[in-house]
Amino acid sequence: MQRSPSVFSPQWRLTSVGVAVAISIFAFEGIAVATAMPSAVRDLDGLAFFGWPYSAFLVMNLVGLGVAGQWCDRVGPRTPLLTGIAVFTAGLLMAGTAGHMAVFVLGRGAQGFGVGLASIAVFQLVAMVYPPDLRPKALAIISTAYVLPALVGPMISGTITAHVGWRWVFLGLVPVAVAGGLTLLPALRTAPAPGRSAESGSRRPLFALLAGVGVVMLQAGGNAVVAGRTVLAVLALGAGLLALGAGLRELLPRGATRLRRGVPSVVAVRGLLAGPFYAMESIVPLTLVTLHGFGTVASGVPLLAGALGWWAGAQAQGRITAVSRQSLLRWGLLALVVCFAGMAALSLPGAPGWPVYLLWVVGGFGMGMCVPTTGVLVLDQSAEDETGRNSSALQISDVTAAGLGTSGAGVIVGATEGGGLDFGAGMAVLGLAAAAVCAAAAVCASRTAPPAERAVAG
Repeated sequence: MQRSPSVFSPQWRLTSVGVAVAISIFAFEGIAVATAMPSAVRDLDGLAFFGWPYSAFLVMNLVGLGVAGQWCDRVGPRTPLLTGIAVFTAGLLMAGTAGHMAVFVLGRGAQGFGVGLASIAVFQLVAMVYPPDLRPKALAIISTAYVLPALVGPMISGTITAHVGWRWVFLGLVPVAVAGGLTLLPALRTAPAPGRSAESGSRRPLFALLAGVGVVMLQAGGNAVVAGRTVLAVLALGAGLLALGAGLRELLPRGATRLRRGVPSVVAVRGLLAGPFYAMESIVPLTLVTLHGFGTVASGVPLLAGALGWWAGAQAQGRITAVSRQSLLRWGLLALVVCFAGMAALSLPGAPGWPVYLLWVVGGFGMGMCVPTTGVLVLDQSAEDETGRNSSALQISDVTAAGLGTSGAGVIVGATEGGGLDFGAGMAVLGLAAAAVCAAAAVCASRTAPPAERAVAG
């Protein structure tokens, strides 16, 4: 029996290593900044602007995703990827050497823009370099590259911040980012340009900026609701919904909101699974501390268990070939339903806390199955000159839904602080809502097949 080719075979080895290094750096930076931020804002006298670096990253990440889609389709992955790594590196230098909070915020914005550019270019590189039967394994590399920083990132960044200083959390990544870019150069030299003619897509970055501002305004509106500032809440929520709706209408494929068969449904389902997952992930430690009396360390262990489950799910989807991608997606979504419904049950009075460890392995496994699978579905259903645009839409759906999910969870937590809602009841409602959304997405999983496969999709 002939052994199936590996993504680490000689012809793909450097590309696979380069992709893993680049994505790991982006993931580590996203995790490490949470550890470094308290020290950074104290040193820069920027406590009043604590949320700005996060908002700057989110908004500019969406802009980068919007820019990268058509740019990659027009010129190929080389220039956008190298530009993204360069801008990201410049952002690391700005944040690491900042003497004022404004410079730190600008650095975080540059990092977000660079990550947006590079992540879409990496997707297109995968589509061009690897044959279709290796794409699931190549995308599993990307998922794995997110897992390792989740396991060791907080410990490493905390140690660096405590013993060397928060600036080196950013500056220390500069040579690694450069090395990752150099590792990808051989593959980038041989990757063909799709040759798409320039078309009227210059407005996409503006719509991406509009969508990012919309997400931030919705976050502000949610905070205003919790604070009881009704007028401000209405204005912010209304403006945020208008801005987000206008932006996404241009950025997502036509028919995404109607779950039109094919790529539009893939993009929609990605958002439907990302929002609930990141909403629930954001409240796990708080729930365990508040309802079950867990300590700080014990309350964070389920997230590590979830990261290991994610890795296992990503590896599994790369090896399972006997069933359709739609079936894999449905299985992953049902795993998320089990996880979130279980979390709701653990929020009831008298429920034990220990099952959360098992639940987050299941939830992580579901995400590990779903995220690479949606990537494979988009790449397999995209023409060569549509890969960038469709990959951009997929990532925009993910990032936007994650931002809205965590904001929504924050609003519910805030409502419990005011005494108007019992904490356990609030977390149970959130868990059931998340499970319901993923269950609906599982029902719609068959719509992620192309129209021609309607009769045979799994």
